[in-house]
Amino acid sequence: MDNRLPSVAALERAALTAIPAPRIAFDGPFVLRAFRGGTGRANAVSALDPAPDPDMPARIARIEALYAAQGIPLRFRSTPLDPAGLDPFLRDRGYSEKDETVILASAIDAIARPDPAVTVLDAPSAGWMAVIATAEYQTEARRAEKLESAPLLLAKGGWLLLREDGVDAASAALVVDGDLAGAFDLAVRPEFRRRGLARRILGAGAAWAAAQGARWLYAQVAAANTASRATFERLGFREAYRYRYLEQIAGGRNRPEA
Repeated sequence: MDNRLPSVAALERAALTAIPAPRIAFDGPFVLRAFRGGTGRANAVSALDPAPDPDMPARIARIEALYAAQGIPLRFRSTPLDPAGLDPFLRDRGYSEKDETVILASAIDAIARPDPAVTVLDAPSAGWMAVIATAEYQTEARRAEKLESAPLLLAKGGWLLLREDGVDAASAALVVDGDLAGAFDLAVRPEFRRRGLARRILGAGAAWAAAQGARWLYAQVAAANTASRATFERLGFREAYRYRYLEQIAGGRNRPEA
């Protein structure tokens, strides 16, 4: 059996599909995305080709001007697919690093466990949003993006709720893109934590995704969130790669120029 994890390129493309954005453009190796300014990946520039880019200085200046004209804060997602020299180039222009994230993945058959207490919805519900709100800060933009994501998807999405003691106690969202299924928005209400609900809803989600043809399950977790990373690692997830954001600093040296 081949135990190699999916490639960085495959995981990046799957995650870009799983977290949609209504405004998208391409410039050389970069894909530019914008939504309402809420979630990171839907409002950032990501590289898809690590080959050297001799036009990078002019390209970055053009991207900065485009986002500035739209009134959108600019952030780059720095991944192993960055063109050589992108990180020091952006730092020299006054960008600062923020929020390192770990991408974890596992063979889906090792996790899949159907659970009759889990319901799979076609779109986020009020109950699903309420569970998510117990685990992360819900800005108006972030909440709106989650609520509007279902009709923007060109892949199969499922929004999962696990009921325990008559209460919507845990949530997750999965998006299946061929062999790959991404797990997002894993949350457990505080009063139900340490009862194995995260494992159960992930197992149910994996079973649902396997039925759609997925062979791998991946998730993205903040590097600083050691508890969440431990949950995934106990289930057999392995680190595939990491990314971080590089953001413009107000008053920094980065500026639109030819």
